[in-house]
Amino acid sequence: MRIRALTGALTAVAILVLAGCSGSADTTAGSTGQAGQPAGTSIVQADHNQADVTFAQHMIPHHGQAIQMARMATARGQSPQVKDLARRIEAAQGPEIETLTGWLEQWGAPVPPATGAGQGGMGHCPGGMMSPAQMGQLGPASGTGFDGMFLQMMIRHHEGAVTMARTEIDTGQHPAAIALAKQIIQTQQAEIREMQALLSQG
Repeated sequence: MRIRALTGALTAVAILVLAGCSGSADTTAGSTGQAGQPAGTSIVQADHNQADVTFAQHMIPHHGQAIQMARMATARGQSPQVKDLARRIEAAQGPEIETLTGWLEQWGAPVPPATGAGQGGMGHCPGGMMSPAQMGQLGPASGTGFDGMFLQMMIRHHEGAVTMARTEIDTGQHPAAIALAKQIIQTQQAEIREMQALLSQG
């Protein structure tokens, strides 16, 4: 009788443990960890979803083009305020590209080149990016003419980044990626206001 009772108790404990593990797997899985792989296959995959991957893949070339434009402003702009803004943009977005790249490598997802070229190597042109034709217009400009064109283009560029970041906050899963998206919104909205003020000064 004692053996049967002990066996029954152990069985009940085992059922509870299995139920607990099953419940924790359901809560951590959330959605697909990597593209084409079922949710919940591992804890590492469960900490992000496809929205996080898309956010990183689109933001890398987006940031890359912003840095390209910022370097042009440093070399060809006239306004000290524009040059200072350009330096801050490059200083902020370079490390963010490294962070985004590290996440994609960790997730086993393709990493687009941070060239700022039209479609970023991923078959899609993230919102707000300048077309090759627009970049061609900016390239030969200099002085005050460059400053005005740069500010107008960078405002649209930042607005695209803010939209992408809001999508990540709404649909992403990776806590650090969501935190970065919030930081991008805060920083770039402040820079948009700064650029609008510079444009209004003529």
